[in-house]
Amino acid sequence: SHPLLCPPGIKCGGVLSAPSGNFSSPNFPGLYPYETECTWLIVVAEGSSVLLSFSHFELEYHDTCAYDYLQVYNGAAQDQGNLLGTFCGHSPPPPFSSAWHVMAVVFRSDRHVAKHGFAAAYRKDACGGQLTGLSGEITSPRYPESYPNNAECRWSIGGPSGGGPLTLVFADFQMEGGQGCGFDYVALFDGPSISAPHLGRYCGSTRPPRTVSSSPHLLIIFKSDFNIGGRGFKAHFYSAGECQEVFTTIKGNFSSPQYPNFYPNNLKCQWSIQLPPGYRIKVFFLDMELEGRSSLTGGCDYDHLSAFDGGTENGSLLGRWCGQESLAPITFRSNQLLLVLHTDRNTAKRGFSISYVGVVPMNVSCTRTDFHIQIPVQSLAQLERNRIYLGTPSCAAQVIGRNFKIHTRFDTCGTESQRRNNTSVIVSTLYIDFSVGDQEDIHQYEVQCEPKRKEASVTLIAGPDPSRLSQAENLVDAQQWEGEAVVAREIKSQDTSDIIFISICILAGLLMVIAVVGLVLL
Repeated sequence: SHPLLCPPGIKCGGVLSAPSGNFSSPNFPGLYPYETECTWLIVVAEGSSVLLSFSHFELEYHDTCAYDYLQVYNGAAQDQGNLLGTFCGHSPPPPFSSAWHVMAVVFRSDRHVAKHGFAAAYRKDACGGQLTGLSGEITSPRYPESYPNNAECRWSIGGPSGGGPLTLVFADFQMEGGQGCGFDYVALFDGPSISAPHLGRYCGSTRPPRTVSSSPHLLIIFKSDFNIGGRGFKAHFYSAGECQEVFTTIKGNFSSPQYPNFYPNNLKCQWSIQLPPGYRIKVFFLDMELEGRSSLTGGCDYDHLSAFDGGTENGSLLGRWCGQESLAPITFRSNQLLLVLHTDRNTAKRGFSISYVGVVPMNVSCTRTDFHIQIPVQSLAQLERNRIYLGTPSCAAQVIGRNFKIHTRFDTCGTESQRRNNTSVIVSTLYIDFSVGDQEDIHQYEVQCEPKRKEASVTLIAGPDPSRLSQAENLVDAQQWEGEAVVAREIKSQDTSDIIFISICILAGLLMVIAVVGLVLL
């Protein structure tokens, strides 16, 4: 028989709150209806996880599952940051264990081709389980209430195939202590089983350190003895492949995990930029779309990106951003910068893309006739002196003592005189060539001198990937140019009106002369 459009009476989706249960596509094992969308929300006791498995699976096939499909979410549905997978065809999804006590399953069919659908079973897992996905949260049984005695739980975390190492961070930790942690403890293993290298054994009330595995697998074992308990623990895990990076190069770029697709929920990612002493760091925000500000506080209370001075979160908070912002480039004063992305349990967005460039430390001064430029050799230790030049390669730096030095007159090295803000200034371009092999990488700095005051300044005008970055950096310049264009149009129209006015005056003068001559002749 042919399937029909889903009649209103057919049970489809709902909230499943029993400790275990079964559900299936409408009409199963018959053909499912066309144009149907069902959502099952599975909710078990907090501190537990949901184990989900499929005994039968047959949906219309498409290589990207664009027609009929089933989606499994690690938490509430319709949030791409929680999506564990999209499935169709004849291959059943693997068994899933949620990273918290909520899991959602969405089934959708289009208006063509129906199959027999699926049958699934779930049960509450009091503790432990096989966890998948880029991120998640685990807690001891009954957390934050006291955990039970004689408990043993195992969480085997397997990141996505080809994923990076896993990072585990404990947000809370309180257990029975004791010499050697022989009573209640949490043990960590660098792999899927206890035969993997041992990463640590923890008890008491001191939070374990941040742990990073060497592979996409991590095993966590929690064990309690027959007496004396505690609040237990809460920990977050995430795949660290694109979430934990340190940059020491003069330029670089990075983006939120899975960018430009939605980032995962429940993340804490860190990008540390560490440049040689004296450098400053200029950051270009190429794209940013995070969860918006709180309607209650107006602050970035949910998902946000923070910048800290130095290499740790103990440094001064330099900025905090969220929502969809178009940010101008920012030059930070320090040679070390830490950027931290926090995402909460729901509402994921596209994320961000960022580039940075190190601003080379230099001293620029001038007289009424000369430029003096000085750069510490240690800041550009890998460069030959001919890679640093003013205006043209023939004006290369000299090495004097511990510095690269350029001392040149204003009438050489591509300098030119300009008027800015009704002041005469001398301008030239300093080139620092970091190119390696075929990879061209030339940074440009504008050096400027006001000879009357003997005041000099220097500005980075081109860093990494100028085609993209100059666009971001020159937003203000573009507005200024637009303003100048408007002024130019006004001047032009003013000139035109002046010509018309003068022409009318001349014509009136001629008519007056003719009239006077006419009167005389009469």
